[in-house]
Amino acid sequence: MSNVGAVADPLAHTYGTSLAVIGLLTTTLFVSHLVAQLPAGITADRLGARSVALVAIALVVLGNLIALITPNIAVAALARAVTGLGSGGGFVAGLDLVRAGGGGPISQGLYGGATMAGGGLALMTVPALTDGTSWRAPFWTAIALAVAAAAPTLATRGLPRIGERRAAPVRDRRLLPLGAIQAATFGLSVIAGNWVVTLLERQGASSTLAGIAGGMTLFAGIVTRPAGGVVVRAHRRRAHALVAASLVAGATGAAALASGISLGVSAVGALVLGLAAGLPFAAVFDATLRLRPDAPAAAIGVVNGCAVLAILVGTPLAGLTFSLPGDGRIGFVAIGVLTAVAALATPR
Repeated sequence: MSNVGAVADPLAHTYGTSLAVIGLLTTTLFVSHLVAQLPAGITADRLGARSVALVAIALVVLGNLIALITPNIAVAALARAVTGLGSGGGFVAGLDLVRAGGGGPISQGLYGGATMAGGGLALMTVPALTDGTSWRAPFWTAIALAVAAAAPTLATRGLPRIGERRAAPVRDRRLLPLGAIQAATFGLSVIAGNWVVTLLERQGASSTLAGIAGGMTLFAGIVTRPAGGVVVRAHRRRAHALVAASLVAGATGAAALASGISLGVSAVGALVLGLAAGLPFAAVFDATLRLRPDAPAAAIGVVNGCAVLAILVGTPLAGLTFSLPGDGRIGFVAIGVLTAVAALATPR
């Protein structure tokens, strides 16, 4: 989800296009990612998540193989669309596998941390790999991770499935506040992660340093998503306070990035934003699964779909702010404001 944004400038040069168009490659991925969410959830509820997960992995491999063919923007767009179908179905199927295996908030948090690992690793490693190899680095590294994911998925057998055949919970309004929180945490952190490397490079950081600092925006969730699960399991009544405080902290981190005071302040801001974005994950999906035990995977698709929609709209808009005064800072100001507003709307 962030491997293209991590090397936006080099890819723009290779493809002979603008940063805004490179941002649309991420948008293309998230269009199909969004499209896949609910169908993947419905299928997982009826047939089991393992089959959905294996198909998702195959689609990720196929999409990135297409991208490796040639540095053509149309080919890249097709590749990202195919990859997005895999990433969207894979997220829903993976979290439903956790549920089917009896996992509670802590296991959900561990899964959530794992889903952030790929995005953080991309920001930390792909810039350096691209400098040392070529424009293909974002795509062959994604293939390697997808192949690695196939082994434990194939080993997963005998888990129960819901077998649900009723209508999916698309119109269940109780899920919308949870979707808003997921959009303000996961959604906005992905938008920030896709552009933070470019922001820091424009502030004078090297590509390697910018990649490491920017990677913290997503990579920090590996720690805080499980930590949030621990809090929810031990003190579920405090989940509201945890989520609200996390959103306030995330807004503060975005403000530090937007300030441009120094590379040190920006790096701390990226870390704070990443840490804060991870904490509400387990609270959001613990509540989601408790609200709709009759269609859990479909409910996951609805809630996470809200975040994907935010990414879909926000990523190219944030890219466009690099052509405005402030060289991208306006976009990070908007991220901070939206995160703060979500804190005011946190449901109990």
